[in-house]
Amino acid sequence: MIDQKTKVIAIASGKGGVGKSMISANISFLLADKGYKVGIFDGDIGLSNLDIIFNVKSKNNFLNVLKGECTLEDIKITIDNNLTLIPSESGDEILQYEPKVIQEALLKKSSFLDKLDYLIIDTSSGIGNFTKIFLQCADEIIIVTTSNPLAITDAYTLIKITSTINKNLNLIVNMTENEKEGKVIYENIRKVAKNNIETPFSLNYLGHIETSKNISKSIKFRQLFTKTTPSSLSSFHLSEIVDNLILQLENQAPPKKTKNSFKLFIKRVIDNF
Repeated sequence: MIDQKTKVIAIASGKGGVGKSMISANISFLLADKGYKVGIFDGDIGLSNLDIIFNVKSKNNFLNVLKGECTLEDIKITIDNNLTLIPSESGDEILQYEPKVIQEALLKKSSFLDKLDYLIIDTSSGIGNFTKIFLQCADEIIIVTTSNPLAITDAYTLIKITSTINKNLNLIVNMTENEKEGKVIYENIRKVAKNNIETPFSLNYLGHIETSKNISKSIKFRQLFTKTTPSSLSSFHLSEIVDNLILQLENQAPPKKTKNSFKLFIKRVIDNF
């Protein structure tokens, strides 16, 4: 178990519609199911949807925190054992707040997040301002793509931009026909990136998830496929991805012990605005 500081993992995609949020939610569930304390923050500012994926409702969300109506701790939603959701807001009103206001809202009564092993940030697709900042401040970045040529091109562009601000990049290929297709897509992206990106970085392949009716069904009925169909092939693929991620993180040099790790993360975010 990672007990020295919270590991912040940002999950991103160059293109929308690649299954990023569904993967974020299911990765969070699997980590929590293994006994890790996990928080997932809906970082798709203005277009949040994790509450829909988890099939939960909250009277308040991050917009209410910004308005001073409640604190971050007030809006947390317990999804399952060890798993907590911090919901955001859909709409443009939340985009009007200044960084300092966002900082104060995130820091107030946020000590419960310092006890986490993992904080997952489901970012917006593309490379907008909020996404870029989250990627810059995260310990690890996971980029999700598919076999769609546009998704592959956008994933490469995201890698090119992100490699200048964070060196720890990981790739998941979603909606593949088979294992071979996922590896081919990864190798093609890796080779193009290696030949064209001058900044040193690492691109680790976490794995693939094959196209599955059971995933489509879970989306329709607002369920986590790793929870409702744990023995399915898609659940097996994502479990392998989570195991690869844990192995990679635990093989890294252990971080120095820190206190108030979430607050330090927010400070890094605000300093980069």
